[in-house]
Amino acid sequence: MRIAIMGAGSLGTIIGALIADGGENVELIDINRSHVDALNKSGAKLSGFINKTIPVRAITPDELQGQYDLVFLLTKQVYNKESLAQLLPCLHAESIVCTLQNGVPENDVASSVGAERTIGGVVGFGATWKGHGQSELTTEWDIVKKYAFDIGEVNGELTPRLEKVKAVLDHVGHCNITSDIMGIKWSKLLMNATFSGMSAALGCTFGEVLSNKGAMESLAHIADETIKTAHSLGVRLATMQGKDMEFLELKANESVQEKMEFYHEVWNPHKNLKASMLQDLEKKIKTEINFINGHVSENGRKNGIPTPFNDLVVELVTAAEQLQVVPDMSVNLEHFKRLNGKKAEKVIST
Repeated sequence: MRIAIMGAGSLGTIIGALIADGGENVELIDINRSHVDALNKSGAKLSGFINKTIPVRAITPDELQGQYDLVFLLTKQVYNKESLAQLLPCLHAESIVCTLQNGVPENDVASSVGAERTIGGVVGFGATWKGHGQSELTTEWDIVKKYAFDIGEVNGELTPRLEKVKAVLDHVGHCNITSDIMGIKWSKLLMNATFSGMSAALGCTFGEVLSNKGAMESLAHIADETIKTAHSLGVRLATMQGKDMEFLELKANESVQEKMEFYHEVWNPHKNLKASMLQDLEKKIKTEINFINGHVSENGRKNGIPTPFNDLVVELVTAAEQLQVVPDMSVNLEHFKRLNGKKAEKVIST
């Protein structure tokens, strides 16, 4: 089987390297020539909760040749149109494109490469770019071995090709096959909208969000808005990493404080993680904010679900993007503090 990693960034480098280490025929594809050269010359240098250097083959998109049987799509959604156009000539009728991207990109990918080729997927761990040819695993290794991936057909069918994809991803960590990939995707979207969104909006790690009471209060409302928006689309969030994400909805008479133990239990193993969107802000490149918190806001507007906390995250990250700065945590926490105050006033008045 000929395999490609389309988008060998922080996650793609780790995933591609471990698949190669498992003996698979895999190429890592990335637009960054210096990164590609470093990977070919010195191998993929993995650090953090794994310490290993693995020889890999890497190319730039203009060097694409032949056809791939399986492609893992790890480019940022902002580059989907371009990357999928480059990929399309390298697919045959039975090729599989498994999107492991953030957000809910399946319909967009299917419109480019064909629904019959498209499989949905979710990554359950994080990584940080450390330089050309280098990536740091920022999620504890035990979590990776238990909850690395979820994959599934968009229509919920359990097909034989899912087992083929699972066998490849199991080289990295446990891959779960699900009949409810949309429920899983929205659970992952919640994970990204909350901690990745706040990490980017505040310019800090997940651990710094966890340890800040004001940030966590706002984050709980981001989660609540995400769940209510999913429900408006007929989607219920699926259990992820052994946890029922539906628990995070703030129902009548429930307090934010009641949810805190859940957040700490699930996200403490990821406390060293810095959102990829924050890494993008540091590199002064465009983020995926419109495909994460923006996806919640857009669908909330369509279905009459208020999303002020997600809206604020989009506003703050977009502003940082435009100014090409890293957000100041203390300054941006004041914006969330004011929004929480308005939320409290509204609750009291009703």
